[in-house]
Amino acid sequence: MTQPESLAGLLGGRRAALDATVPPAVFVVGWLAAGQSVGIGALAALAAALGVAAWRLRRGHRPSAVLLGLLGVCVAALVALRTGRAEDFFLLQLVSNAASALVWALSILVRWPLLGLVVGTVLGQRTRWRRDPALLRAYARGSWVWVAQYLVRVAVFLPLYAAGQVVALGVARVALTWPLVAACLAASWWVIRRSLPPGHPGLRHPRPAEAPAR
Repeated sequence: MTQPESLAGLLGGRRAALDATVPPAVFVVGWLAAGQSVGIGALAALAAALGVAAWRLRRGHRPSAVLLGLLGVCVAALVALRTGRAEDFFLLQLVSNAASALVWALSILVRWPLLGLVVGTVLGQRTRWRRDPALLRAYARGSWVWVAQYLVRVAVFLPLYAAGQVVALGVARVALTWPLVAACLAASWWVIRRSLPPGHPGLRHPRPAEAPAR
């Protein structure tokens, strides 16, 4: 392979993941500081989310991605305010990770691995990578790493949520966001590199399968 970039460089996932840890951490701090007040914790998380959104927009991040992150915090805060249970602030995270694991696994089974779709979109290839059997296979194997990432979060979040461990949920959210995303990017990149045959031109240069001889 000749390309110098990595998945972390192409997708920038670690930066977004780091930003995503701020509102949950602030929620827990506000909840504790206000005597376990869900309302204060939710307001603190929303204020932190607005601050992160403004900072990301100033740094030139895509408005759609910024608004999506802000919307997630708003929904999490509304759920917690509605039920009055602080642990429900993390319910959206639990559900979204379970759904993501299922969707990523299904994408591999139907031979449209999501990792290929994401990277192909970033590189402006659309779906040309699917015509390269080696890339299709590599993206499928790399996508299983992402399935494992989501399953790890579900396995940790679910018992903590069931036990109502708000502080532990906040700690787990931080520990299993940026560090886990960084590990996932590195591991899936390693799997892709190992899966491509020697001499393959790399992610930026899909090599269509040769047509069978007549």
